[in-house]
Amino acid sequence: MKNEFGKRPRARELGIEIGILETGPHNAITDVNGVRVGHATIIQGSGALVPMQGPIRTGVTAILPHGGDLFLDKVTGAVVRINGFGEVTNTQQIDEMGVFEGPLMLTNTMNVPRVADAVIDWAFEHSTAMGITTWGISPIVAETSDSYLNDIRGRHVTKAHVYQAIESARDGAVSEGAVGGGTGMVCYEFKGGIGTSSRVLPDELGHFTVGVLVQSNFGSRRKLRIDGVPVGRELIDYDERIQRESQGSVIVVIATDAPMSSRQLKRMGMRATFGLARTGTQGGNTSGDFAIAFSTARNRPHHSNAHTLELAQVVEDTQLINALFDAVVEATEEAVLNSLFKAETVRGRDDHLIHALPISETVEIMNRYGHAHVHLP
Repeated sequence: MKNEFGKRPRARELGIEIGILETGPHNAITDVNGVRVGHATIIQGSGALVPMQGPIRTGVTAILPHGGDLFLDKVTGAVVRINGFGEVTNTQQIDEMGVFEGPLMLTNTMNVPRVADAVIDWAFEHSTAMGITTWGISPIVAETSDSYLNDIRGRHVTKAHVYQAIESARDGAVSEGAVGGGTGMVCYEFKGGIGTSSRVLPDELGHFTVGVLVQSNFGSRRKLRIDGVPVGRELIDYDERIQRESQGSVIVVIATDAPMSSRQLKRMGMRATFGLARTGTQGGNTSGDFAIAFSTARNRPHHSNAHTLELAQVVEDTQLINALFDAVVEATEEAVLNSLFKAETVRGRDDHLIHALPISETVEIMNRYGHAHVHLP
């Protein structure tokens, strides 16, 4: 489905169809029933950097696993560390308990504590019990660094921005590119940011949906591959480069309506690595790479009078588990590409300029490498 946000096309609008599985109706993480996404984008000022003042090119993104009370109705989840040069808050509790207690937030590196603090405020405003008759929320905040384009010392994401991202979260089509937490991010030395994609399994395998959303901020241009084509190598001299070999990071958020345990979701999260690799990254030394996965089909109540809880679970010695792995790989690869195709050129602090991936040139390269079906929209 065509994305309603922005003028630049998504990968599929150019005829680039990654993998073999079908996409959901919006080809987005929101194709998993109940999942919603919201952004707050901050773009202010221009010219020379004045630390603590600007220019500002940053934001925050919220992913809500369902529309109910996320604390009282917890979703099964897991966090996978692909390369640990980065931060996802409260991973120890997630590893121990296997559940998420609130919205998943994506932002820049230095705003993690402020976003977490605002999520606590938001949760307290929605619950009179937290900290009195029950424990309080453990915020999940993940980050990548936007310091090349943004005044990162200014820590410009405020409580109001966090509330805006959470409360504006909707299902349906998702705004991609230089929005929310992805506003100041760079991917393969082109403008990156937020990208999303989904896959739906065939009826005989349960018709389950897997959705992926990425915040892309990684990669060296010479390694960029699009559906196997070395596009980055062909565009190596397209414009000025920042030549980041091992810096940058990526957050991959995976949602599914398949009933999966926390252990199984960790297995799903590890497969995001292969989707990232298909775009051309090996995971650099100082790249913070994490996968955050959750299932909407194994919710657990915060309060229960029962001593046991019956939960369905995917059987792992059938075709289903491999199909779910395939879905993660395909959707991760395409989500990264959508973050590139949808992002527009951004000029940031000190007039640093990060160009958008050039559409016409990319189509011509794909055609030259035998992908005749790829075309301008």
